[in-house]
Amino acid sequence: MKINRILVEMNTISFSSCTVFVFFLSVYASEQTYFLNKDYISTINSVAKTWKAGINFHPETPLKFILGLLGSKGVGVSYTGPFKLHDPLYKPTESIPKEFDARKRWKNCTTIGTIRDQGNCGSCWAFSTSGAFADRLCIASNGKFNQLLSAEQVTSCCRRCGLGCQGGYPIRAWRYYSQKGLVTGGHFNSFEGCQPYMFPPCSANNSCSGQPERNHKCVKKCYGNTSISYRNDFRYVEGWPYVLAYENMQNDIMTYGPIESSFDVYSDFISYKSGVYSKSPNATYLGGHSVKCIGWGVERNVSYWLMMNSWNSTWGDRGYFKIRKGTNECQIEDSSTAGVPEY
Repeated sequence: MKINRILVEMNTISFSSCTVFVFFLSVYASEQTYFLNKDYISTINSVAKTWKAGINFHPETPLKFILGLLGSKGVGVSYTGPFKLHDPLYKPTESIPKEFDARKRWKNCTTIGTIRDQGNCGSCWAFSTSGAFADRLCIASNGKFNQLLSAEQVTSCCRRCGLGCQGGYPIRAWRYYSQKGLVTGGHFNSFEGCQPYMFPPCSANNSCSGQPERNHKCVKKCYGNTSISYRNDFRYVEGWPYVLAYENMQNDIMTYGPIESSFDVYSDFISYKSGVYSKSPNATYLGGHSVKCIGWGVERNVSYWLMMNSWNSTWGDRGYFKIRKGTNECQIEDSSTAGVPEY
């Protein structure tokens, strides 16, 4: 209605002004959709050597929604630390295998392979850290604890982590788990755990066409499975969380389980479908994103990190992606965090 009103008013001004207005609308529309259209995806596939792009989002998905998914303020976190330089449980570097998949190593921990959906909220930093925390708890308990932890609680309650749906710092989320703890909580509408996620998935209600979700009020009770005692449901990270240098990422995953990794996202990544991602020429920077790193391997002589996204299993390779390893692709090797769970 607003655009119609402006167009009516345009009839009273000069042709040259109208031309400017129409040009502005066309630029705005292309800014919304240019990297999601088929021509752009075809261009990616013509130059990308190690991976394939495809359609993950509707071509008319607003740019604001895509940018809103990129909520990590943790890219380049290695510049500030605190670093974990050594661990007596680490294995000698020469004994690290060429391939590793945490899902296969700890088959009894179903949380490791659970793809989640952050909805229309920039809470990737909460999903990646709470997800890795839950996985590590399962591993530490030999499968006795095998539940998701509440991405909702850390998104809504951790004021020092950042701005909730407007982004946060993964290392601060780990500190929150150390100092305040985190309750259990499953998917949207699941009633699993104490505090399930309350932001609906985009694919379920087309929320990606609307405004980003606002932060929810921090609730101090169980509203999912109400038989759970809120006070007794908290799990904690022991000691002080840490930043991982590149040379320790593999050892930490093998010893304790998946880690959080942040990286720079460019326009081509949004359409990733398969293979080992590396930024294609002329891709434009969009923002920082946080995911869960569960392993590594080699595909067609290219080393990669195996990552889990939080954009639903309809995105990418059933919710997963591989990104080039050993070259600090998109700062992925400068920006990993973790903590050791109490159990």
